[in-house]
Formats: sequence, C-alpha cells, structure tokens
Amino acid sequence: MADFLDTTEIKEALQNNNQALAVDKIKKLLEKAANTPLNIGITGESGSGKSSFVNAFRGVDHRDDQAAPTGVVETTTEVRAYPHPSYPNVTLWDLPGIGTTRFPADQYLKHVGFERFDFFIIISDTRFRENDVKLAKEIQKMGKKFYFVRSKVDNDLQNAQRSQRNFDAEQTLALIRENCKEGLLKEGVQAPQVFLLSNFELRRHDFHCLHATLERELPEHKRDALLFAMPNMSLEIIEKKKEAFKSKIPQYAFVSAACAAVPVPGLSVAVDGALIAGVVQQYKTGFALDGPSLQRLADSTGVPLEDLTSVVRSPLSLNTIDKTFILKFLLQSAAVAGSMLAEEGLKFIPLFGTLVASTLSYKVTEKALLDFLHMLAEDAQNVFKRALCCMNSSV
Repeated sequence: MADFLDTTEIKEALQNNNQALAVDKIKKLLEKAANTPLNIGITGESGSGKSSFVNAFRGVDHRDDQAAPTGVVETTTEVRAYPHPSYPNVTLWDLPGIGTTRFPADQYLKHVGFERFDFFIIISDTRFRENDVKLAKEIQKMGKKFYFVRSKVDNDLQNAQRSQRNFDAEQTLALIRENCKEGLLKEGVQAPQVFLLSNFELRRHDFHCLHATLERELPEHKRDALLFAMPNMSLEIIEKKKEAFKSKIPQYAFVSAACAAVPVPGLSVAVDGALIAGVVQQYKTGFALDGPSLQRLADSTGVPLEDLTSVVRSPLSLNTIDKTFILKFLLQSAAVAGSMLAEEGLKFIPLFGTLVASTLSYKVTEKALLDFLHMLAEDAQNVFKRALCCMNSSV
C-alpha cells in the first residue's frame, strides 16, 4: 500500500501547474493498482476440456476470435497464453496434454515453464489417470498448488438419468466426486481436492467451491486479480466484487485529499474528476458493464444485447466515462458543487484552510465513489438476473 499511496509526483505536477502531467500520473497510479499478474496453468489429458474451460472462465464464446480452439481431438500442442479480455494481467495458459508430449512428468513441467504459474488446474472428463497423478506429485514436490477438475459432468448426469429408474442428480454427483478422490488417494495423492464442473455453464455444480478455495489459498495480493477477472455467474460474486472495490475507496480519497492541499486554483477539481473517472471505469470493467464485456455476455449466453442493456439504470454504465462526464454528473448535486467550491477557496488559507480543504476533498471523493459503486453494482445485478431469466426461459 505504501507504493500506491505515494502521491509525490502528482503533487509536484500540481505545484508546477501541469494538469496534464498530474492526470497522467493518476492514470498510472490506477493502472499499477489494477495490474497484479496472475498466471493459471490448465492441463490434463487430450480432449478433457481444457480449452473449453479457458474460454468459459474468460467469458469468451468458443466462436470468438479470442477463444482457445476446441475440438474432439487434442488441439493444444504447445503452451499458449490466453489473457483475460478485460484483465490482460490475468492469463490462463492452455498447456498440451501431458500424454501428447514426449516428456515425463518432471521434464514436462520444465517444458511448459513451471515457474511462471501461480497454480495449476488438472482437468479430466472421466477418471484421473496415471499421467495426471504423476504431474500432481511433481507439482506438489515443487511447492505449488494444484486442483483437480472433473469436467463434462452434465454428460454423466444425462446418461445416469436415461439409465436409472430412481435418478438423483446430487447422489450421482457425490458418487463421481468420491470415485475421483478414492482413485487419487490410491495413487498416493495426499488430500486431493476435486471439483465437478460443466465447462459451458460454470455457475452450476462446484465452481463456487473452486473459487472459494482459490480465494482462501491464494496470496492476499492475488485474490482481487482473480475476483475481478471472474465472470459474473452469481449475485454473490457481484457482491464480493463490490466489497473489494469498496475497501479501496479510502486509498483513492487519500490521493484526492493530498492533491487538495496544493494551493493551485482549479487544479484540484480537475484532478478529482480524472481520479474518479479512472476508478469508475475500473468498476465498469470489474462488473462487466463495458461495451465489449456486455457483447461477450450476449454472445456466450445467446441473450440479445438489447435485452441485457434494457435493465441498466445508471447513466454511468452505457456512457463513455471521462473527466468531463464525471464533473458534469457530480455538479448536478448542489451539495457536492458547494463542497467543491468551498474546497477551492479554503486551500489558500494557511494551515487550517488547507486541512479543511483536504478533509472536504476526501469526503467528496469518498461519497462520490460509494454512490457510483452502488449504482454500477445494482446494474450488474440487474444484467445478471436478466441473462439468467432469458437463458432459463429458452430451455
């Protein structure tokens, strides 16, 4: 946090009456806070659904130009990076199936660049095989985390429903999970964690458990990178994003207060506008309310874009966010306009005036960001509900 709160360069730019430089420094400050790298290795046997998982996690339709290629045969023959379309600092690496390479498990990890990955997900669409176990043991030896994902469980449920007179979905899933764990334990894998997933509908089955486990076991500075890159597959995920964004508001308000202490006419208001605009854009991206994210949601769910945007209420969601738009929006409130005007006058009164101006700036920025966060979170919830409603009605 110390690096994030370093406002020295911004204040220097303000003192030199250089608004453009101050705004540029604020943008870099925001980018630095949002660019924690996270690298996830996705591996498993040929045809297990690795590429489908990569696409679903990134919210990308398999027909999209950014999609990892999928097919009934092994389509991954080399290590391929697939950055998240909204968060390029989060990268899913589609690794060749270990059974398709000439390398044994220990050499395979060196071949794919083991060191770069924060954790591994080992995928199988049936039982986990010898190669999966060997790979897990090598990862364990090297001190990295790994998680077993049993994919395509929807196929198993359909088959069970057709063949069983007294079909019970939960009982079938529990049996699959226990069989996977028993097989891994027999092969010497200690305390295996197995998650059952549908690659095409991540919100179903164990994906929430997988996310909760990753959230618990990742280093603290990596958790938000994972959270914000997650597709909005539940109201709970949206609420978690809201709380994570909310926890950072005091830091942004501190930057605003520090800049308000510099006695240069007009610049504090302009800088606050740029700061708030940058943070609001982060909210839009995190809640997947920017244009490209909404279009990807429409493509992947089959719900028309017009249906999704019809439930958006805040003007922040569907408008281009910049300093001018934010200031115009803020100044519609008489209380905010009065506070900003008072802040500009007070900063020229030595000591006491500067202190009051900084406090006012802190409060204005804090309240604005809280209000904007609430608006955008509500829009994200409305879009999720509409997408889910349309998808369910089409089944």
